[in-house]
Amino acid sequence: MSPTSIETIGAILFGIALIHTFSTKFFERLAHSRPAHAGIWHFLGEVEAVFGFWAMILVVVMLIIEGKEAATTYLDGQSFIEPMFVFAIMVIAGSRPILQFAMICVKTIAQRIPWPEGKAFYFVTLSFVPLLGSFITEPAAMTLAGLILLQRYYSKEISTQLKYVTLGVLFVNISIGGTMTPFAAPPVLMVAGKWGWDTTFMLTTFGWKAALAVLVNALAATILFQRELSKMRNEEDSTRIEVPFPVVLVHLVFLIGVVVFAHHPIVFIGLLLFFIGFTHAYERYQDPLILREGLMVGFFLAGLVVLGGYQKWWLQPLLTDMDSTTLYFGATLLTAVTDNAALTYLGSLIEGTSTEFRYALVAGAVTGGGLTVIANAPNPAGFSILKGSFKDGAIHPLGLLAAALPPTFVAILAFQWL
Repeated sequence: MSPTSIETIGAILFGIALIHTFSTKFFERLAHSRPAHAGIWHFLGEVEAVFGFWAMILVVVMLIIEGKEAATTYLDGQSFIEPMFVFAIMVIAGSRPILQFAMICVKTIAQRIPWPEGKAFYFVTLSFVPLLGSFITEPAAMTLAGLILLQRYYSKEISTQLKYVTLGVLFVNISIGGTMTPFAAPPVLMVAGKWGWDTTFMLTTFGWKAALAVLVNALAATILFQRELSKMRNEEDSTRIEVPFPVVLVHLVFLIGVVVFAHHPIVFIGLLLFFIGFTHAYERYQDPLILREGLMVGFFLAGLVVLGGYQKWWLQPLLTDMDSTTLYFGATLLTAVTDNAALTYLGSLIEGTSTEFRYALVAGAVTGGGLTVIANAPNPAGFSILKGSFKDGAIHPLGLLAAALPPTFVAILAFQWL
């Protein structure tokens, strides 16, 4: 069937949005050269705003062409649970008590490794935290890892090369590190229920391969920059108030509650509101909540949902025509230009697929999840947290792509040949 006019427009706008993500520095330069309208140029230079902006354009086009009822019916038919969940989990996971608890866990493990502190802490952050994502969800793991890296490394004078390599390894390891359970990684979550994938299946089919690739990637990055990392020392802030354990425990209960009720926005948004109230009650133990960063990431993902809904007409037939090997590499490449959860969801709509087809689709989707900021739902969270430490406050998409290719190749070896 040929696409409708609105489907064609949706695909064109999706392509423009994709090009826009690679062109944000152009708008930042416009903001400096044309200060009279610096506000709008800065807005268009925010990667997190790109897909939300073009989704708004699509909705306006739909209102003009198809009318209010058709536009609202389309929006009502989309699921915005994932953007809301990522916002809620980012805010809670990014709070000082949760970060303090994560720091203690990472430090405890790092002390067992006979390496200099900076080197051991770095390795554990890039390996243990992404694997922890299989239990606290990938968005929470990305938020924690991003904040730990920001505090311990990115806020200090480290090389640009180290920043990009770390980001590439982090994005890839988060994408594959959540595959030990059926609920933590968005592309797995989309298909696990329909295909009957439980924790045992995930561990034996995906999990052990992912864990091996995560460790190899983290170790390779650590060895590559061991001289620079070994010289780094953590400077404790003596003026910072230690968060008492009961407050940490309450925060952990909120975090676990949001994870448990991840499919029920009425519950997890309610928990988030209670959490915000609790943080105000014990404000002396808090840093400012990352509400702005969380909202921008939610805006990005919501825009991806709106634009992604009109890519089904060309993506689904493309997946159907591939054999398992072609599908694996095709899914890896397609993930770089689409959200991997959307990709696996479209694949799950195809009836009568083989076991090989299902494995290739999901394995390819998580393998390519670190190549771009739009490839995996948690990526915008890490992007938002760390971008301020890069030159001009921007992460170059081609720099991220180049840094993510080596760890992606390791993931390919793990999922395709082990």
